[in-house]
Amino acid sequence: METALARDDIRHGGQLPNIAIIGTGLIGCSWAAMMAATGRKVAIFDTRPEAGEAFQDFWTSVKPALVELGLADPDCQPDYRICTSLSDALRDADFVFECIPERLDMKRALYGEMEPLLKPTAIVATSSSGLKLSDLQAGWSNPGRVIIGHPFNPPHLVPLVELYANDQTDADVLPTARRLYESCGKVVIILKREVMGHVANRLQAAIWREAIHLVESDVASVEDVNAAVWAGPGLRWAIMGPHMLLHLGGGAGGLRAYCEQFTQSYTEWWDDLGKPQLTPETIDRLVSGLSEEIDGRDYATLRQQRDSQLIAVLKALSETRRSFGTVPELA
Repeated sequence: METALARDDIRHGGQLPNIAIIGTGLIGCSWAAMMAATGRKVAIFDTRPEAGEAFQDFWTSVKPALVELGLADPDCQPDYRICTSLSDALRDADFVFECIPERLDMKRALYGEMEPLLKPTAIVATSSSGLKLSDLQAGWSNPGRVIIGHPFNPPHLVPLVELYANDQTDADVLPTARRLYESCGKVVIILKREVMGHVANRLQAAIWREAIHLVESDVASVEDVNAAVWAGPGLRWAIMGPHMLLHLGGGAGGLRAYCEQFTQSYTEWWDDLGKPQLTPETIDRLVSGLSEEIDGRDYATLRQQRDSQLIAVLKALSETRRSFGTVPELA
């Protein structure tokens, strides 16, 4: 499948050819794979001795999907090295993906070690899913090179990346980071101000809160609540966001007409939404209901189903968006 990603300047690294990955969990391995697929040199550091094996196994498992989506050439081999020290990993880095666990104290300790080792022009993007950039910048002598670059799981498949820079961030950092993410097929959104959980996780949290409430208040089973999402609005959300969909729901009058017609209904629904707590009893009920839906399938089977169906959806959307001219051009 030919994509704009195949342009030589992108495929062979182009801008920011030297990448460092700190942490080799799912997110770190995903970024390493995506960067390697664009021809960049990748230096990987993790305190775990099995980091090299972890990435090689990950690359082997995800390469077919990257090739199928047009994000890697069939003959692509990752140009990577496993570093035994942080200084070795950061020595030549133009861009650093920080992917360690979501703990502020751990990240601050890491940054204290990292900053003296970085080139002055290097950019550090934390994959933090909810920590505030202002808190993460505390302690940096030059906080202007640090930004939020939050992916959505699984990062090697889901296109979304949320970027946030604040008034301490150097002017070149955000546009440069955006070009890098878009060079590997990502869809980038820019947060206009700092907020806990960024955008997508807040939307997900709102949906899950009501999904829990519907089970907890015995409106529907876990399986039926899940089906209500994937067989209903979830299908539409993969195509257009909520504001655009409701604009269509308003007919010729668009979103304004929709709001005028349904404001009262939504106000009543919002007032009736639940505020459940994840008590041990509620968790037990959710787990029990989900076990019935899982029906003996193991983790690997469920993950394969998710990833295979994600790939199918992404391929279909890529073709239809191209026909409608809605595929964003790479910078």
